[in-house]
Amino acid sequence: MTMIALELRSYNSEDLPAILNLFYNTVHTVNARHYTPEQLSAWADGRPDALVWDTSLRAHHSLVAWLDGIIVGFGDMDETGYLDRLYVHADHLGQGIATALCDALEGASAASSFTTHASITARPFFEHRGYRVVQEQQVERHGVLLTNYVMEKRGSFPS
Repeated sequence: MTMIALELRSYNSEDLPAILNLFYNTVHTVNARHYTPEQLSAWADGRPDALVWDTSLRAHHSLVAWLDGIIVGFGDMDETGYLDRLYVHADHLGQGIATALCDALEGASAASSFTTHASITARPFFEHRGYRVVQEQQVERHGVLLTNYVMEKRGSFPS
């Protein structure tokens, strides 16, 4: 893995336009190998409710990853240890950005276990981190079903 000068910092509302753009583009590129075009459009339709996103990101412990002055990833976890979102720009996969975000979010949490709803694409990443599949599920977005996995990580964690 190449060493990069990554900066993690707390989310602020000014980050939202870049985050929404990253979310849309990541879903439609990275996840295209596991989901149909119809599913991708239902998941990220290009018309997100910015107020809902901003409110949620501000309510959670939310981090953004910066590299060379641009946002290349983001993630957020609530107080229960639920990892709600974790997205990395398609051009920056495999550089340790998702790992750095997860390490920071998990490390800052007081939860005794962590959960997430992982896409087919993200499942191997989470399994590598010690998460296990609790159940496969079908979630409905705009009348379209998408497969994802409820995953959980239990036990003692490094600080």
